[in-house]
Amino acid sequence: MGTPQQVVLRCRMILAAAAQKAETTIATELKVNRNTVRLWKQRFVTQGVQALWDIAPGRGRKPTYTAEQVKSVIDTTLQSRPEAATQWSCRSMAAKSGMSKSTVNNLWRSHNLKPHQTSTFKLSRDPRFVEKLTDVIGLYMNPPEKAIVLCVDEKTQIQALNRTQPGLPLKKGRCGTMTHDYKRNGTTDLFAALDLLEGKVIADCYKRHRHQEFLKFLRRIDREFSGDTALHLVMDNSGSHNTPQVKAWLTRHPRFVTHFVPTSCSWANLIERWFAELTSKRIRRGSFHSVDELVAAIHEFLKAWNEHPRPFVWTATIDSIVTKLAGCRQTLEQIQPGCTIQKPRKERSGAGSTAV
Repeated sequence: MGTPQQVVLRCRMILAAAAQKAETTIATELKVNRNTVRLWKQRFVTQGVQALWDIAPGRGRKPTYTAEQVKSVIDTTLQSRPEAATQWSCRSMAAKSGMSKSTVNNLWRSHNLKPHQTSTFKLSRDPRFVEKLTDVIGLYMNPPEKAIVLCVDEKTQIQALNRTQPGLPLKKGRCGTMTHDYKRNGTTDLFAALDLLEGKVIADCYKRHRHQEFLKFLRRIDREFSGDTALHLVMDNSGSHNTPQVKAWLTRHPRFVTHFVPTSCSWANLIERWFAELTSKRIRRGSFHSVDELVAAIHEFLKAWNEHPRPFVWTATIDSIVTKLAGCRQTLEQIQPGCTIQKPRKERSGAGSTAV
């Protein structure tokens, strides 16, 4: 595998000769000249196997830049920044390296480098990270019988933005357009709960985001799922979820069982995935003259979703997540030796789990 074809051809000549085949027969079978067969037989006898690997330089166009120059561009891209800028561009790298911007672009593409792009992240410093994450992912991958798992959260400060001018519709050869500026017409706070197994969502919009509104939404959940069925709520560590009033209400309603995701881990709550659907398909490109229009649009999307609900399936395992985060911590500590990223440490908990 990976052997040059000219070397393969020479090996076939030698193997055929070792099988006592005539030079004319070998030349006919391999479609080469008889003198070529004779030449490589002689070289094999006098120089050994290494002679078959004697590859002559190609006759095509020679590389414009050496391997050292290419390596220098890649290393500079990865390990430095241009003066008065946060990342290299094709033109700034071309000016520094003496190459053309198209050559720099081709090198970056061949090495899968995209200096203009960034992605966001946040490492949790929760001392009970593994314990909490194991609890939540355990609910996702092995839901309890005769119980309902609900992912609960709030999408706060959703803005009712009205574009200053009407946009142009989509047509062949042109995407839809919208003005870059807008007028703010107020905000609303969306409280939502996702049924893990069925994929249905219940939601309410409120003017404020306090424990009073959260209690109202808990009562709504209690009415929607009446009876004695246990309700497992996956929530984040928002202050409105941990007030004395909320704790007292949950104590009076023991069928509500709370499960908190680790701090700075909103990605572990599946309702966030539904919020992303709502934002991308109904809010981001919408134009709303008032908060009432925005709320109506949210309920319109909610109704359409519940007519054809689609459950979100969690696939990542605890081990894969912990391994990935451990690598992230190690990388950050190498980049910033003084960075105070909390390292994994083992603690004994009531359940005997490992925490970081």
